[in-house]
Amino acid sequence: MDWETHKKILLKDPAFRKALRETELEYQIARALIKARLDKGLTQKQLASKLKTRQSVISRVENAKTVPSLSLLKRLAEVLNLSLQVQFK
Repeated sequence: MDWETHKKILLKDPAFRKALRETELEYQIARALIKARLDKGLTQKQLASKLKTRQSVISRVENAKTVPSLSLLKRLAEVLNLSLQVQFK
């Protein structure tokens, strides 16, 4: 079974749809961080070193296991030489 077919089946389950909605923010943050880090050619360990934190902190954010604080997001943006934008839609 391919992913699209499997996803359609999963989305029929109300509990799955609810869980998906509830974790969307973590997923979007994780995706953005992974992309930014890879675009800069950094490993998790290198990024953690620049932030003066542990690699496990970066891993938890990238695996959507936590929502980082605004302070950490600001530091990430600074270290990655990017701007941080927050918006309500």
